[in-house]
Amino acid sequence: MTAADTLAAAVRDVPDFPKPGILFKDITPVLSDGKLFRLAIETMAATAASVQPDLIAGIDARGFIFGAAVAEKLGIGFVPVRKKGKLPYRSKSVAYALEYGEAVIEVHEDAFPHGERVVLMDDLLATGGTAAAACELIRATGGNLVQVQFLIELSFLGGRKALGDIPVHSVITY
Repeated sequence: MTAADTLAAAVRDVPDFPKPGILFKDITPVLSDGKLFRLAIETMAATAASVQPDLIAGIDARGFIFGAAVAEKLGIGFVPVRKKGKLPYRSKSVAYALEYGEAVIEVHEDAFPHGERVVLMDDLLATGGTAAAACELIRATGGNLVQVQFLIELSFLGGRKALGDIPVHSVITY
């Protein structure tokens, strides 16, 4: 059985969450099992290592879980991409559309002062709006985005298209 198969078997489907008609992919069984969590991190770290990043960036909040663990495994730094108003220092922001409204994410303006090679991580790729905004923000603050990674990709929603030509890797694809 592959790592993807092992991890996918642990992901729990939760129907009608957060609203009717949505089948939510719950990763908490992966996170709460040390062997599965290690497998996820090792799999993501191996893919990230192949592009020799200087930093890992993670999207608030579940991207912090995977991104920080991968950064530690690779011995490199971690940069949080936060929701608006959560960073203590001067930051740059990008707004993006949601199904019903708009959201804003931010990163410190000095997060990538030397054009560092960055791998962006999050738990899930759906329509790609949040990840595309994070990619834009990383580039706008001087980062050299070399890869985007997700634990899960819902390929039927077409999120990769929103990310353009950046290499995208997902451990599990539905």
